[in-house]
Amino acid sequence: MSSLWFVIRQIAGARRQAAIFVMCVALSMVSLVSLGSFSRSVKASLLRDARALHAGDLIVHAHAPLPASLQKSLDELTRQGRIATARYYDFYSVVRTVTGNRSLLCDLKVVEPEYPFYGKVILASGRDFREVLTPGSLVVEQGLLDRLQVRVGDRLSVGNATLTIKDVVLQEPDRPVNLFALGPRVFVPSADLESLGLIGFASRVEYITLAKVLHPGELNTLLTQLRAQTSESRIRIDSYQSADSRVKRFFDNLLFFLDLSGIFTLLLAGFGIQSTLFALLKQQEKTIAVMKAVGARSRYITGHFCALTLVLGLVGTVVGLAASLLLQEFLPALFRGLVPARVELTLSPWAIGEGMLIGLVVVLLFTALPLYRLKEVKPRAIFGKEESPGFSNRSTWVITALGTVFFLSLVLLRIRELKTGLYFILSLAGLILVAFLLSSGVLRLLKRQVPRTLALRQAIKGLFRPRSATRSIMVTLSAALAVIFTISLVERNLDASFIDSYPPDAPNLFLVDIQPDQKAAMAGLVGSGARFYPIIRGTVTAINDSPIDPEQERRSRGDNLGREFNLTYYERLLSDEKISQGGSLFRADWTEPQVSVLDIVVKMHEMRVGDRISFKIQGMPITARIASIRTRTGSGLTPFFYFVFPPALLSDAPQSLFCAVRVPKGRIPDLQNRLVARYPNVSVINMEETVSVFGHLMGRLSMIVRFFTSFSIVAGILIIVSSIFATRYARIQEAVYFTILGARRRFVATVFAAESLILGLASGSIALLIAQVGSWTICSKGLDLDYHPYPGTSLGLLAATAALVLVVGLGASLPVLRHKPAGFLREQSDE
Repeated sequence: MSSLWFVIRQIAGARRQAAIFVMCVALSMVSLVSLGSFSRSVKASLLRDARALHAGDLIVHAHAPLPASLQKSLDELTRQGRIATARYYDFYSVVRTVTGNRSLLCDLKVVEPEYPFYGKVILASGRDFREVLTPGSLVVEQGLLDRLQVRVGDRLSVGNATLTIKDVVLQEPDRPVNLFALGPRVFVPSADLESLGLIGFASRVEYITLAKVLHPGELNTLLTQLRAQTSESRIRIDSYQSADSRVKRFFDNLLFFLDLSGIFTLLLAGFGIQSTLFALLKQQEKTIAVMKAVGARSRYITGHFCALTLVLGLVGTVVGLAASLLLQEFLPALFRGLVPARVELTLSPWAIGEGMLIGLVVVLLFTALPLYRLKEVKPRAIFGKEESPGFSNRSTWVITALGTVFFLSLVLLRIRELKTGLYFILSLAGLILVAFLLSSGVLRLLKRQVPRTLALRQAIKGLFRPRSATRSIMVTLSAALAVIFTISLVERNLDASFIDSYPPDAPNLFLVDIQPDQKAAMAGLVGSGARFYPIIRGTVTAINDSPIDPEQERRSRGDNLGREFNLTYYERLLSDEKISQGGSLFRADWTEPQVSVLDIVVKMHEMRVGDRISFKIQGMPITARIASIRTRTGSGLTPFFYFVFPPALLSDAPQSLFCAVRVPKGRIPDLQNRLVARYPNVSVINMEETVSVFGHLMGRLSMIVRFFTSFSIVAGILIIVSSIFATRYARIQEAVYFTILGARRRFVATVFAAESLILGLASGSIALLIAQVGSWTICSKGLDLDYHPYPGTSLGLLAATAALVLVVGLGASLPVLRHKPAGFLREQSDE
């Protein structure tokens, strides 16, 4: 009972510090539970609806018609009654209105009547999909109706056929999210495929065969049997359990980055907990000294204050869980358009349990050092003679080491990748170390300054008053702000390179799947500025005779060698290319097959000039030696190729052509209509529309990342408020002395405002410096973009930071400004 009353008295005597402690714990809980629940909700939905997400038990995916042996096996299994199959073809093509000369690039899905085996295609009319999609009909997305200004019942030209819109699709099973589609979905019945005339040699078409296993126990047996029928890496055969859907890949990557953000916020909240407890215990220093003077042991005192932290931690946990529950109501709006419709975002009991456990460990870990330091408080602190202990002792290093091991374990638990986890920990440690060093340097510089203005001089001295957490505030704020500033600057550079100012000389129209015999006539239609590139599809099978494992490669989060590539040939570098390794594009003194690779490929797999790369090109094996490594000198949306061969090697191979051309914007609709009317097999991609879609997606994703990263800013603000409360006595003393010496309240407010402003400007400047270096590295080295510092945006971010800290600092200082000198002096005389 005595411990309970002790805790109550201590909380009542340090209400403000206790409130900040609770808010720091709640902040860490919100980050853990919200992200954990969101992740589990999405993953549970994907697991629960795995069959519906793929519309079949077995999925055979290829970029060309299936080999005869594999197709024969599928037909035989169907004849035996072991599976039922349904094929569909997915590709882009332009559809046109019959009247009005309007056209639009669309995502066509030509399906057989049995599609889908699982899940439903939901139509606006509520009718059955199979009954509506009959020969001669179309089912389209609402976006097509809006953009072409047509309605259900109107007719559209699709390739060589004219079909009637019968209904509007609201949802399809195996396309749960529309992340980066170049056009709206259009369903076409397979009976009309031949009449379309859109699929020719080397057309960019996805050939999908879905199979329903009629005897569920045979699923794995049939999967193994079918995989044995082909060794081609361009053909993927999966079950619904192992297939990697677009939505799963998207959320795996998104949750990966949000998990990193959550761990970063957790770390900063931990620093806030530690800083707040140090301040609270410092405020209770005389009470602790009195307890020791009357015979209380350090273990007894530590136990009571440990009980205090556990009570505050429990309250913070409850507050955090309540906030997480409220946040679940907001998350659907934040993720609207990205989350599958079937996903229900709820608080997961597992996420709550995990969050409470991790939160408890964080509280114990970050309160260990302040509680351990209680034993160093001596009875002489009653007379104000206590000296602050140094931080370079064994306890500090042991607790720091435990914290490092804990966060490394947490990173590996959440990310499940050792290499990435180590990189993250090292990067985070580097960020905090740089912020610490820069903050220390700025504080040393400020300490030497002696401004002529009295208010400014007193403000600078205020940064170094006893019990102040100025360095901790600057480190926390600058580290958190550096992340948000970097996101803003990278996004600004991406917008500038691809969206805001589309390069005036860059191609804005891409023509895909041109057949060789169409080249001359196509050149006459698009004009003399067009450049044609031959496209031959192929896969990488080995590097220096070491086989490439496509499945292992595809587990990479970025681009990889496990996919099919567009190969080409030419003799001269493109206008935005240069040789980074090797004397020339190809070597005249080599008689063996040669290839030039783009430097991006070197990032996927270690290789250098002279190494051998083995390809399978349309079923034929070719091994070529790397003659050069190229790099791009520009960052616009201009054509580029990973692998380039000499013309003599591939010029006779079956191929299609790709054309990039710059066309005046006003001429694009008419040219698109004429091209599609004459060559329906050619897909016309308007890049200016494409970049707007890309920009919208990037904007949504950056908003989500900013939202969760902003929690770390809240942690910095809490530390600011905590520091002000911790130095309350010193601030009141300063205000009283200023008043006695004749200063008005406005002068005192000016001093406190200047102090907050200096702190905000210093933290923002450090963050901006780190962000400029970080965003330059990301843009120049990671994204191959021309980097621009954007001084206007940078100054805006700095001003916003200074304003935020100023408002928070002044708001927390208002109680000090209201304190009457007479009351303070009376309290001093009573002591």
